[in-house]
Amino acid sequence: MVTVVFLLGLLYVVFAAVLIALLKSAVLVVLIAGGLLASQFWFSDRVALFAMKAREVTPEEEPRLHGAVDRLCALANMPKPKVAVADTELPNAFATGRNADHAVLCVTTGLLRRLESDELDGVLAHELSHIAHRDVAVITVASFLGVLAGLGVRIGFYSGLVGGRGRRDQNTAMIVAAVVVVSAAVYALSFMMIRALSRYREFAADRSAAQLTGRPSVLASALVKVSGEAGRIPVKDLRTAQAFSAFLFAPVPSGGEGEGESKLAQLFSTHPPLQSRLDALERISADLGES
Repeated sequence: MVTVVFLLGLLYVVFAAVLIALLKSAVLVVLIAGGLLASQFWFSDRVALFAMKAREVTPEEEPRLHGAVDRLCALANMPKPKVAVADTELPNAFATGRNADHAVLCVTTGLLRRLESDELDGVLAHELSHIAHRDVAVITVASFLGVLAGLGVRIGFYSGLVGGRGRRDQNTAMIVAAVVVVSAAVYALSFMMIRALSRYREFAADRSAAQLTGRPSVLASALVKVSGEAGRIPVKDLRTAQAFSAFLFAPVPSGGEGEGESKLAQLFSTHPPLQSRLDALERISADLGES
């Protein structure tokens, strides 16, 4: 993870230098991209809950869920996040929010119906790990370069400077074309690195959850259940969750992510393959001496 973040930072510096050297409006591009990322960073919890049609629930409404979160937060010595439930058959969970004091942990009704209490603990511990380690903030900041590069490509294509009437001279056209090419290359590189970072964060959250609960095998059982049941969920529920697949406990089936995917497809995945996660949990179980 440190290597990926370092490479992303290096890419930031190089791309910013190229933008400043080639494009006079680079500052404007950076400000626009920064504004978009700031909005995503600040309002991510509200956007996610709205998109998943989730609502906050009280301890009286969901005593089992709140009890589990209370217990795990006490074990982890961390603030309790808001607790929400999304009314969907898709068995899954996610955590969002810019920090531990402004976080939301959401589970679906499908998950609550399908998992045993100890399996639910494993999933909740996984999501609490994302909150404790500020993974949403990490991915949001890491995504800034991709948004910036994508914006650079769009500005180049739609500004009218490339191949359009707005082209003032050949030099201007060459400069903007260079920005488009560099932006496209940077976008591709940052996209791949962010996906790699996301997969590493999932492994890290699995490890933290296994250590917190002391039951890696239970988390593995929950993973198998959630991944297996997702394929039998109505298409409508799957489409609702597709946009937030990267933040979910297990990825939403889309024909790309899964155990049968190619090595190339795995590079584009936000989550490690199921078997890789199970193998990692098995090693942790052996280390912990779980019976």
